Amino acid sequence: MRYQISGKQIDIGSALQTHVESELSGILEKYAGRPTDANVVFSKSGHEYVCEAVVHLSTGLTAQATDHATEIYAAFDGCSEKMDKQLRRYKRRLKDHHKERSQPVELSDSSSYILAPNDDENEAENDTVNAMIVAEMEEKIQSLSVGEAVMQMELANKPVLVFRNEKHNGVNVVYRRDDGNIGWIDPRSSS
Repeated sequence: MRYQISGKQIDIGSALQTHVESELSGILEKYAGRPTDANVVFSKSGHEYVCEAVVHLSTGLTAQATDHATEIYAAFDGCSEKMDKQLRRYKRRLKDHHKERSQPVELSDSSSYILAPNDDENEAENDTVNAMIVAEMEEKIQSLSVGEAVMQMELANKPVLVFRNEKHNGVNVVYRRDDGNIGWIDPRSSS
């Protein structure tokens, strides 16, 4: 298990690092089985400290939690409680998927873009859609079952997750609907 504990523009001492490692290892041993690495980042936002923790599990799933408080130890404790709650909630599902999955989740590369609207008046008259690319990033698309994709989306606390469906190798999307349910988009052709 690798731990990366760091601070963004703040100095964290060895006592905090030791506290984070011992608390996080206790939670992960209790619920997760074989985690591969954990990344914990502390930062300051106004008068509060923010703690962000991301844990990668051997099954390829990722759990993450964030909390903030006026003291740095309290921020980590709140973050670890959220991580504990997530992993406790999904312990049975993680165990079931881990037994079914003998190999780690496959990842494929993809490009991700952030677009900004172009406010040029002439282009609005031409009725063309032109947007300026603000950022370009590499994303990893996981090869998962639909149940694992829903679990990964909830563990990562994301509104949408794009994944490659293991059954037919097609790209699918799961998302949280406004009514609280989960939506699943499977664009396979019906021929």
